[in-house]
Amino acid sequence: MPFIITDPCIETKDSACVDVCPVDCIHPRKDEAEFAQATMLYIHPEECIDCGACVPACPVAAIYESVDATPSHQKDLVEANAIYRLGDADAMAKAEEIVQAHIASHPDIMAVPAAERQAAHARF
Repeated sequence: MPFIITDPCIETKDSACVDVCPVDCIHPRKDEAEFAQATMLYIHPEECIDCGACVPACPVAAIYESVDATPSHQKDLVEANAIYRLGDADAMAKAEEIVQAHIASHPDIMAVPAAERQAAHARF
């Protein structure tokens, strides 16, 4: 599985990564109906071509280049990225359930502003 979006994206949903993606694998985009309801953005693992353009574009450092690079305390979000499928209501709901469970199980880190969250993970 290629790139993973993690918890600094939660409630941020900055679409700079979407703007630089050459294959449109990051969803939901601002122009998609699901954007307002989504807690974060997701990278479709089968559509991603591993170009890495999204990583430096993310203003909150929420994107990791692989499952192995994703910190253990954010590994639950790997599954959310893996199952999210735009247009599939059940898959989108399951991904959002995983994200909500992540939020509930990490109240300390989720209280940190998204722009500071990645750096703050080292303290928790």
